[in-house]
Amino acid sequence: MKDKFLSWLNLVLMADVFLVLFGFGWLAVAAIGKAVGVPLGLDLWHTLWQPVFNPAIGILMAGAIISGIVNWVSQKFLKTGN
Repeated sequence: MKDKFLSWLNLVLMADVFLVLFGFGWLAVAAIGKAVGVPLGLDLWHTLWQPVFNPAIGILMAGAIISGIVNWVSQKFLKTGN
């Protein structure tokens, strides 16, 4: 059960990492575009920040913490079980 949970958690976190990296890349390109006067969607990125990218970063951090805690607890039980 724990392995299945960690497998799904890692899959979700991997997809979330790519979403966060996509958001960062979009922000960088749009900011450079705004600096040179080419509209590349910076205003759209700003509207998507709160409902999409901000929670994605939070889920990524929470998932990494949960994954670390589950691994730490399972290692503690393996050490005390031997």
